[in-house]
Amino acid sequence: MAASTVTTGTTVYTRRKAHVHTYKWPWIPFNIWMFAMLLSSSAIVGIFANFISIQGYLLLGIPWYFPYFVTVGSFAILYVFTLVYLLSQHRLLPAIVMIGAFLVFILWFVGLIVVSIELWGPKGSVNGVCNLRVFNRHPVGDNTETLAWLQERSICQGWHAVFAFALVGLLCLIWIMVMAYEVFVASL
Repeated sequence: MAASTVTTGTTVYTRRKAHVHTYKWPWIPFNIWMFAMLLSSSAIVGIFANFISIQGYLLLGIPWYFPYFVTVGSFAILYVFTLVYLLSQHRLLPAIVMIGAFLVFILWFVGLIVVSIELWGPKGSVNGVCNLRVFNRHPVGDNTETLAWLQERSICQGWHAVFAFALVGLLCLIWIMVMAYEVFVASL
């Protein structure tokens, strides 16, 4: 540390340069993580927003976990953009990453559990209904039955995609916490 001393009369002033601690974030893993997390979050937001729209057209109630996961996915997108901003300003601290990732992880995990229960639950699960009403039939032709079947198949595939993206997002959140810890340890 460099120090300078200035004396005026009997008073001595000492100025020291502040030590700025920087962290070296791995670019390639961070960019891969960012892409996977943004992909997972935006897919979940889009699919559940579509489900909310479909429920509205059918005049059905909207289950609480549809807007919940839209909110959690939006929060995760905001979290990723906040990390990118902090990284561009050279102010991204591992503690911020770990605390934020843990909070998003808890919210995301609740969404994954609910999606899993709805998709593969014991009675009346989405997957069971899809297997009975959609995947065992294959209508063809230019008629409303085929159109309805295509829409039902799209909804079933949307549920499977939500589960897959929720699982990928959960693994990505664990990965970024581990990456932040490794960055912190490497800086000691």
